[in-house]
Amino acid sequence: MAGSVSEKTREAAVAAPSAAASSHGDSATEDGPLATQKQQKSPVDLEKADTRVVVPKQALSEDEAFKHLPEREAKLLKDQVFTPNAKVGIATLYRYASRNDLIIMAVSAVAAIASGAALPLMTVVFGNLQGTFQDYFSFKMTYDEFTDELARLVLYFVYLAIGEFITTYVATVGWIYTGEHVSAKIREHYLESCMKQNMGFFDKLGAGEVTTRITADTNMIQDGISEKVSLTLAAVATFVAAFVISFVSYWKLTLILLSTVVALLLSMGSASRFIVKYSKQNISAYAEGGSVAEEVISSVRNAVAFGTQDRLAKQYDTHLVRAELFGFKVKSAVAIMVASMMMILYLNYGLAFWMGSRFLVDGAVPLSKILTVMMSVMIGAFNLGNVAPNIQAFTTALGAAAKIYSTIDRMSPIDPSSEEGIKLEQVRGTIRLEHIKHIYPSRPEVVVMDDVSLEIPAGKTTALVGASGSGKSTIVGLVERFYSPIEGSIFLDDVDISALNLRWLRQQISLVSQEPTLFGTTIFENIRHGLIGTKWEHESPEKQQELIEDAAKKANAHDFVVSLPEGYQTNVGERGFLLSGGQKQRIAIARAIVSDPKILLLDEATSALDTKSEGVVQAALDVASEGRTTITIAHRLSTIRDAHNIVVMSQGRIVEQGTHDDLLEKRGAYYNLVTAQAIAAVNALTAEEEEALDQETEKILIRKASTQNKQSDSKGGYIEDPEDDIAAKLNRTTTQKSASSMALANRKTEKPIKYSLWTLIRLIASFNKAEWKLMIGGMFFSAIGGLGNPTQAVFFAKLIGALSVPITPETIPQIQSDASFWCLMYLMLAFVQFISFATQGILFAKCSERLIHRVRDRSFRTMLRQDVEFFDLDENSAGALTSFLSTETTHVAGLSGVTLGTLIMVFTTLISACTVSLVFGWKLALVCISTMPVVIGCGFFRFWMLAHYQRRSKRAYSGSASYASEAITGIRTVASLTREVDVLQQYRESLAIQQRSSLISVSKSSLLYAAAQSLMFLAFALGFWYGGTLIAKYEYDMFQFFIVFSTVIFGAQSAGSVFSFAPDMGKAAESSRELKTLFDRKPLIDTWSTDGSKVKAIDGSIEFRDVHFRYPTRPEQPVLRGLNLSIQPGQYVALVGASGCGKSTTIALLERFYDPLAGGIYVDGKEISSLNINDYRRYIALVSQEPTLYQGTIRENILLGAPHEVSDDQIEFACKEANIYDFILSMPDGFNTVVGSKGALLSGGQKQRIAIARALVRDPKILLLDEATSALDSESEHVVQAALDKAAKGRTTIAVAHRLSTIQKADVIYVFDQGRIVESGTHPELMRKNGRYAELVNLQSLEKNK
Repeated sequence: MAGSVSEKTREAAVAAPSAAASSHGDSATEDGPLATQKQQKSPVDLEKADTRVVVPKQALSEDEAFKHLPEREAKLLKDQVFTPNAKVGIATLYRYASRNDLIIMAVSAVAAIASGAALPLMTVVFGNLQGTFQDYFSFKMTYDEFTDELARLVLYFVYLAIGEFITTYVATVGWIYTGEHVSAKIREHYLESCMKQNMGFFDKLGAGEVTTRITADTNMIQDGISEKVSLTLAAVATFVAAFVISFVSYWKLTLILLSTVVALLLSMGSASRFIVKYSKQNISAYAEGGSVAEEVISSVRNAVAFGTQDRLAKQYDTHLVRAELFGFKVKSAVAIMVASMMMILYLNYGLAFWMGSRFLVDGAVPLSKILTVMMSVMIGAFNLGNVAPNIQAFTTALGAAAKIYSTIDRMSPIDPSSEEGIKLEQVRGTIRLEHIKHIYPSRPEVVVMDDVSLEIPAGKTTALVGASGSGKSTIVGLVERFYSPIEGSIFLDDVDISALNLRWLRQQISLVSQEPTLFGTTIFENIRHGLIGTKWEHESPEKQQELIEDAAKKANAHDFVVSLPEGYQTNVGERGFLLSGGQKQRIAIARAIVSDPKILLLDEATSALDTKSEGVVQAALDVASEGRTTITIAHRLSTIRDAHNIVVMSQGRIVEQGTHDDLLEKRGAYYNLVTAQAIAAVNALTAEEEEALDQETEKILIRKASTQNKQSDSKGGYIEDPEDDIAAKLNRTTTQKSASSMALANRKTEKPIKYSLWTLIRLIASFNKAEWKLMIGGMFFSAIGGLGNPTQAVFFAKLIGALSVPITPETIPQIQSDASFWCLMYLMLAFVQFISFATQGILFAKCSERLIHRVRDRSFRTMLRQDVEFFDLDENSAGALTSFLSTETTHVAGLSGVTLGTLIMVFTTLISACTVSLVFGWKLALVCISTMPVVIGCGFFRFWMLAHYQRRSKRAYSGSASYASEAITGIRTVASLTREVDVLQQYRESLAIQQRSSLISVSKSSLLYAAAQSLMFLAFALGFWYGGTLIAKYEYDMFQFFIVFSTVIFGAQSAGSVFSFAPDMGKAAESSRELKTLFDRKPLIDTWSTDGSKVKAIDGSIEFRDVHFRYPTRPEQPVLRGLNLSIQPGQYVALVGASGCGKSTTIALLERFYDPLAGGIYVDGKEISSLNINDYRRYIALVSQEPTLYQGTIRENILLGAPHEVSDDQIEFACKEANIYDFILSMPDGFNTVVGSKGALLSGGQKQRIAIARALVRDPKILLLDEATSALDSESEHVVQAALDKAAKGRTTIAVAHRLSTIQKADVIYVFDQGRIVESGTHPELMRKNGRYAELVNLQSLEKNK
């Protein structure tokens, strides 16, 4: 009989906490001593207990954490987690550059400097051309001389264009290429270094941190060593060259004009001080809002249960108001900075001409030189401004490099890549532990194993049993040498394993862990990973295929693999999520045994499986472990009864050991466990019954799915009866495939709906409706700003006309008065432009900040409106949603008024330029206008390409980054398979492929960038050449030529550069699409709806009728299978059972977080889905395992429970009931004590009692307690338990408990297993039955190890 029982044994209630930390708060926790014993010994004074004020824990420094340990142990632990800080200078950034890289960099640097110097050379040509024209008009040269000179100068423009094109192209491609190359090298070394590190390093950092470094930080480095370097070099070269040219041309005027440089730097510097100051405040104001949002979203069930969405949204809104204010200040400061730059530009023209006219009259300098100096200074000054933003990129790159290099330089104390150490010729496989003491370096305060000695004989199976946290898995980690023990040694065949070569050691051992990690490749490749480091690693693929199929057959996986459409070539998806648990586990077993290892470690290899797959996998393991040294950690005792030695552990020590029969005779801890499990096994479902039940649920699922599809498909007048369909489907249901394949079919994310741009603009405009007056004002001033350029061109031409009159004593007064007049006009223009730019900037800043505020507010409210199912989806994690609120919402502003203002400015500039030029000289105007698209395109593409380079480098590496992060997340699996070299090999290949593809794309896209830089010159050349020919024929005079040329060409230039200020429209459209999708999503259980019958009062009788349920995110996993429950008003009911058996799900369904798939839940005889959701929830209160407190005072937190106004007396009463009143009064601020973020300033017990007070302030008819005391230590547990017992009086109370001691007084105890109820009754009745409940009780007393 025993044998057949063992096949069917259900998952006993021993499931380890780690196994069950599911996303549904079912997580189990380590259990403290039984409260009952305590209560008999010492009647704790409940009023006084747990009133210590908690000092928030500062993060301990490295040394402090280990202070309590002896010197030697502290050093050992510190070595496992300590990372030295690396010093990083500019040179270290390039420490991986090869010789070729350095050569390319040198060439590119020269090219960058040359390309920068070419810009100011243009001004010399420009000045000389003006001089030539003037000479021709004053009859100093003949027609032929003039045309020759003109051709010569125009050709200079062409040469400059060609030179600029080549140098820009070389510089850009060269720097981007070396940047990619060097940062790829850094990525590679970084991952290599990670692969060498010991596990303690990852425990301390967390895999997430490691992956952000490989993605974000290396991107920052690449950003700082790529095209930014060439831009900076070019900008500096331009500045230097410009001033050299100006000083050579005429030093006095240059010195005077240096004042513009000072003015520019001053205005930029002072504005940026404000910008930095305000943006810091803006960020911190929003960060507070963001943390409110994060708090609320991460505990969204709480908000939903208490119906506090609206109040929390208001709290969020108060932070948004402050963020809006500072955001407005930032944008206004930017607007004023741009406006003052415009003003300085025009003032510079005025000053240059005015001083220039004085020098000219004195005969000190010709007009051509004045023009050269004036334009050079302008170009130089503005280019200096381009350096500042790049400097920031360099400093962030240095900062990021410091983090990354510190990891690269870290010497790992346990390094799998080292060649040192002995490799034994022959392995027998005897393992011996001697006096092992172990502490995990990430938790130095807990001693996990204390003086453990154990002999594990070769070729035999040794089983470890015990409660979670008793040190079973630690033994596995020590044998694999993931960690080094603090004291004692481990021997393999009498050789200390620390003396053996680490990689060789791990190749002798295969590990199958509880959560199998598969990698995102084919099944064949996944099993082949087991061959790494063995003699078969480089065999022919045929031989490998044969070995792999053998292993799969042994592991009982061959059949299901062959039945997959692509067989062994099926890709398992990231982390293997396309397979069910049992399938993954069997592939992991095949991977473990394919190399025929000497030692097999099974760490709860079957605990995560259902009955059916468990039998199959267990059989596979029994076959696999024959003739090898096997260490099994088991939760289900039936699986290890045949072990040669069974070791019972508790709290890091060995309690007893022997064979199954020996231990039973001892009648100790093991005996209690076995008897209870055996009886429970009789009540458990057999695999066949379970199958039948699942088919029931499955039918329901299929029926649901098919009706949904029918409703969307049938365009005809009738809907087919779903039953017709089911007959066909049922034939398939009997196979394993149906539910999970259907689940996967439904798991595809919602298809993004395509919205037209017009819809999105309408959506965004609707947020700004109130500001339409401001918008119109902004547009008016934008138009004025746009007219500045053509006006300036008229002044420019007038001045050149006035100043090129031949100088004689008669003409001097006229020249001076003309020059003064037009220079004053420049002064006026400067102020007009300042006012218009500043005003439109400030007006639009107001609008766009209002917009962002409203969008954030509405998005947050819409998120809180969604049902709990929405938050279960992976893409809607708290982190993802909060970052959506902080970043996506700001991008939306790109489609608002600012963009509109920019476009209006561009159009007014272009239209007025064309008009003016056509009026003054249509022939030249038409020629110049034909170059307009090119000039504007140049301006636009320059900025667009720079943005494109940044986006590209981020995108290009996302593929290899996710590969690296997969390897790092599964680092233990990688280490135990000794896959390090293999991982690096693949990573290198993927980097190389990306480098090749990005080199091709960069070499193409840089053509565009280089063209944008150089085509300007060709447009100049064309204009001057054609204008010159017209002048030669005396068709045009100088004034006509210059007015036409400067309106069109300079107008187009400024129009092109305006784009640099425009926010990114692509991002804006993308973000607004996501917003629209969010706003349009209607949840199934909608808290905004007013439907459903109103609830006036509730008695509190509850009934579950045949409820079936699966979580929408994991439809292949049945949770409730036909649950029947009835609860009378005022009863205290307890739900108990192993983790994952559906207890917390029952509570979630009662709160109506989800609707059941089938069956119904009735309260007072009414089905709850027919009631108004907000009314219904008003009568229920929930106290969950992790009490959720929000930032704010104790009083505010308690008030969140109340659906309406409550008096102080009621609050006081609730607090007294919850045993927390005295504690609150003992605090200096009483009820106004601030609890800190997530309640960090209070202890667990205090938080939990405040949560109870918050529940009681509602005066609920139904009180739900979801493991309300499981996270507490024993002292606070008493206090909270007492509070709960008090609270439960006179209400229907449903408690989910892990510590059975807490619910002995319950009226009815329901024992759950596999989503059904297997036993019910009071505590004494159930103990007499000696079944599943008794087993749970015995198990917990073993954990306490009385």
